[in-house]
Amino acid sequence: MLDIFRGLKSLLKVSPIHIDSPVFRLHYSITVSVLIAFSLIVTTRQYVGNPIDCIHTKEIPEDVFNTFCWIHSTFTVSTNNPEPYARMYLPGSPGIRTTHNDKEKKVYKYYQWVSFCLFFQAILFYTPRWLWKSWEGGKICALMMDLDVAVCSEIEKKQKKKLMIDYLWENLRFHNWWAYRYYFCEVLALVNVVGQMFLMNRFFDGAFLMFGLEVISFINTDQEDRIDPMIQIFPRMTKCTFRKYGHSGDEEKHDALCILPLNVVNEKIYVFLWFWFIILSVLTFLTVVYRIIIIFSPRMRVYLLRIRYRLVRREVIDTIVRRSKMGDWFLFYMLGENVDSLIFRDVLQDLAHKLNRHDFHHAPGFKGEIQEA
Repeated sequence: MLDIFRGLKSLLKVSPIHIDSPVFRLHYSITVSVLIAFSLIVTTRQYVGNPIDCIHTKEIPEDVFNTFCWIHSTFTVSTNNPEPYARMYLPGSPGIRTTHNDKEKKVYKYYQWVSFCLFFQAILFYTPRWLWKSWEGGKICALMMDLDVAVCSEIEKKQKKKLMIDYLWENLRFHNWWAYRYYFCEVLALVNVVGQMFLMNRFFDGAFLMFGLEVISFINTDQEDRIDPMIQIFPRMTKCTFRKYGHSGDEEKHDALCILPLNVVNEKIYVFLWFWFIILSVLTFLTVVYRIIIIFSPRMRVYLLRIRYRLVRREVIDTIVRRSKMGDWFLFYMLGENVDSLIFRDVLQDLAHKLNRHDFHHAPGFKGEIQEA
């Protein structure tokens, strides 16, 4: 199993150059790695064993019967009886009984598609990252110019700082569209994680949205009265019907009892994913709310720069936020996370000094001058 995770190290590696938020990185690093790892584990017989083993008549080869039941799905028998499963059927095997009513049969077809679904989910989680990386265009890396470490010579440092200040000066107020595209990617990440909850709910016939809560309720219920929600969605024992024609041309029906060892793994995977997606949804929603506040509140932008970069004087931050727009603020914030703190302080101070020496048309706001987004 370590070989599987060793191959995913490249996804878990976070670039030293930060062009996004920590919550956004959870989507494309941790989540994508986990989904791909789960997809590989499900498809690896070394850790799961045979995905299905059926007990049946010896007239049909075992491999043929198992393959047929795996491809054509299996079923359990549902009931409207409110009693706990353990009292209705075989102990630990809900849905295993005889029936001649097809309406009582609950067919399970999803298990062949679990690995593909997990891999598809990983692609969806990486999509916002791919979009932002394309739109960002290496701007942060280009502006850094290796100023994340303050070990270069003073002459080289001054030259690089001058280049950065010149760029910021000449392109001031032209970064809104750049920042809004990143905010769009964060909204897309939120839509993706919430949408995937509903996607999995559809995948499991409407049984996933409340899955985690039902598992918690199951754990806290008395053993005699509780119903295991994991067995309802991921049955470990099912039935399969194989039909063939005999020597005389009559149809022969062979009923088999099938064990699904794979579902023992599947249930653990989706319990984890339910809780992880809920946590990720809440964090991403709070991040989107935070972005909305930043867009409409210049005062919040001033406050965030002050508490994040304490080496920069207050009047410098006030001047820069007054004379710039929201997109510029986002660029400053990202540069501050990547550039050496002392160099970043010098850049902002020189930029503020340059701004104070030139006339700008201001919009009324904080202290009468802070620009709106």
